Amino acid sequence: MELLKERIRKDGIIKPGNVLKVDSFLNHQMDIDLFEEIGKEFKRLFSDCPINKILTIEASGIGIACIVARHFHVPVVFAKKTQSKNIEGEVYSTKVQSFTHKKTYDVMVAKKFLNPEDNVLIIDDFLANGCALLGLSQLVFDSGATLCGAGICVEKGFQVGGELIRSAGVRVESLAIIESMDAEKGTIVFREDEK
Repeated sequence: MELLKERIRKDGIIKPGNVLKVDSFLNHQMDIDLFEEIGKEFKRLFSDCPINKILTIEASGIGIACIVARHFHVPVVFAKKTQSKNIEGEVYSTKVQSFTHKKTYDVMVAKKFLNPEDNVLIIDDFLANGCALLGLSQLVFDSGATLCGAGICVEKGFQVGGELIRSAGVRVESLAIIESMDAEKGTIVFREDEK
């Protein structure tokens, strides 16, 4: 998606350790006009799927997932990283390690929000090592729902996550796949064969 790549080139900041900060438009301050275009693109890419639920993980994916869900006219469920009094009844739970925060979280979704009749599209802002996506996929599988695929805004193609998830048989559609980043030069190279 050329619009997203242009924005990453313009406003993305490369930090040491393969960290790409896109917090001025994607995952802290959110550019809703850009999100609208992202939502349209995911709707186009997954138009062949009978999606009736969007799944993401708190917190960065929620805003994007909500706009995507508008295009599918379906609800969003987000996996919570902490147990709270708001989660009633039984839950599906798995462990997810965060690349950015270097922490492992117990993520959960109330069982009443995922069931075998659901056709789920996972939406997230980043795919790096694949831990969040594997965890969310596991929640879908545990529920008996059908995983239609995953829509990712930014994939770090030079890390293992994309290959790992695709080799597990999950359809992944990434809008911007980064082949390399150089913090010293401030350069980003995108994969040319992306959608």
